Amino acid sequence: MTARTSNDTARDIPEATVARLPIYLRALITLAEDSIETCSSEELATAAGVNSAKLRKDLSYLGSYGTRGVGYDVEYLRYQIAREIGVTQDWPVVIVGIGNLGHALANYSGFRSRGFRVVALLDADPDRHDEVVAGVDVRPFDELEEIAAEHGVAIGVIATPALAAQDVADRMVTAGIASILNFAPTVLSVPDGVDVRKVDLSIELQILAFHVQRKTAASALAQENSA
Repeated sequence: MTARTSNDTARDIPEATVARLPIYLRALITLAEDSIETCSSEELATAAGVNSAKLRKDLSYLGSYGTRGVGYDVEYLRYQIAREIGVTQDWPVVIVGIGNLGHALANYSGFRSRGFRVVALLDADPDRHDEVVAGVDVRPFDELEEIAAEHGVAIGVIATPALAAQDVADRMVTAGIASILNFAPTVLSVPDGVDVRKVDLSIELQILAFHVQRKTAASALAQENSA
């Protein structure tokens, strides 16, 4: 997938760069909150946890926003990256599956502060339809198409069990939702033109377990060699 800018003359931006733009944006927001008005590429790279050469190359795809000898204007660069990503506007989001994970996502304050507005919470379980989570009523899943049309839903979040996720994705696509964030532990099949981002917490934990195991083994070997 290739992201496009909001400028009249769109430029191709590598997917790896697109994935790092939110990291830069988060770092810039933190710098702004600390009342830092300008920063060098090295300072911004350190705040974002990347090397400065990679950061400069990434930002070169957006345009020339730095000033030699001065660095970057933090607030201006924050706005430009936010505009490039598309979070200077209000994106309507619907969350399907209001179990423990769905509750946590609905209560996440970062949605609104990052340009996303949860317009509906949906669940197929009638016992949940009397619930109110983060000020939003939980509504029947069968109302998905109506809600998508009413609010112009841009992004659908799937927080259901794996067995239900494909059916939910199919309904989202039918309702005209072309961007899906999938938390269910399964691979979704969607038509061309529909973007899916998968978040699998168990995989992330397994990756961390791999690194812990390597470090533990290396430490044990070092102790044996020093004995």
